[in-house]
Amino acid sequence: MDLSVVIIEDDPRYRHSLETLFTNTPGFRLGASFGSAYAMLQDLENLQRAGREPSWQLALVDVELPGINGIEATRHLKKHLPALTVVMLTVFEEPALILEAITSGADGYLLKKTPAPELLTQLKETASGGSPLTPDVARTVLSLLRANTPKGIAGKFFNSASPTKLNLTEREHAVLQSLVKGHSYKQVASKLNISIDTVRTHIRAVYRKLQVHSVAEAVARAIREKIA
Repeated sequence: MDLSVVIIEDDPRYRHSLETLFTNTPGFRLGASFGSAYAMLQDLENLQRAGREPSWQLALVDVELPGINGIEATRHLKKHLPALTVVMLTVFEEPALILEAITSGADGYLLKKTPAPELLTQLKETASGGSPLTPDVARTVLSLLRANTPKGIAGKFFNSASPTKLNLTEREHAVLQSLVKGHSYKQVASKLNISIDTVRTHIRAVYRKLQVHSVAEAVARAIREKIA
């Protein structure tokens, strides 16, 4: 089944390029496209008032939007459509912004400079429970988490938790270590000489045992509790 994508992007030229990409790429379909979060929320409200739900499965949201910004839009989307996967797609690489987006419910954070083939690959991973982070973003998050102190940026967003017995298998631990290094699913599969489907299976097990729901959360807990 094709992945239904909703775009929330105020730059008309970039929005049109995304519309064309998802319209013409097998495995994807354009569910809707909006130039502002306000327009999207109005459409969502009208649908729900009529007793209908949008068919969207994945939302691509710019961070800097007029009126309601992308982070606030993400909070609204997660409140009204909790099963929707939300990926921030932006030019901003500021550490505090990345962490605020992730802790506001974003399932992934990708940069607009990401080439189209890589973007599509990253988004396909979300259909299997992945949380895409481009390598640059992953490195930024990891550096902040490793420097996690009560006064640090990461300390503002993440609270320490007591270590628990997780019972990770050797292979699950290896997969988690690769995620901590910022590797993509494809890189993990190549490094461990296993299929991407097997990587996804291990990651689902890691999520369950760590009681998390995204790569960012898994990496945060792994570093905080010295699991990987």
